[in-house]
Amino acid sequence: MAGSPEEVKKAVKAFTFVGGILFIFTIVTVAVATVPWLDFGGHGFDMVDCVIGLLIATFKATLVMLIFMHLNQEKPLIYLIYGMAILMAIFCMGLIGWSKSDPIQFGNEKKADGFYNAEKAATDVH
Repeated sequence: MAGSPEEVKKAVKAFTFVGGILFIFTIVTVAVATVPWLDFGGHGFDMVDCVIGLLIATFKATLVMLIFMHLNQEKPLIYLIYGMAILMAIFCMGLIGWSKSDPIQFGNEKKADGFYNAEKAATDVH
């Protein structure tokens, strides 16, 4: 907690600076997704643009946690908990990516069942 007016002015200056950085990086995130000359990878929004956007969002979330939530003044245990949460999020995203590479596809070799068959409507089972 700030006790003197000088400390309050210093804190307001730091919060304003970080708020400006967050605003600038929000514009950068939108620009990466929409501006053609910032289009990395293939034409349009693709995986490379998504990764860049997520990296920018991670940087912004870290700034919010460290400055606005005052986690930069916490004990080391909070960093362990934060690190475990990040590892769990990466693990969950990996599971989602792994499930997307599953070779099971819609469509069925049996023409008679009609449930997963794209050629035959699901209502016309019998």
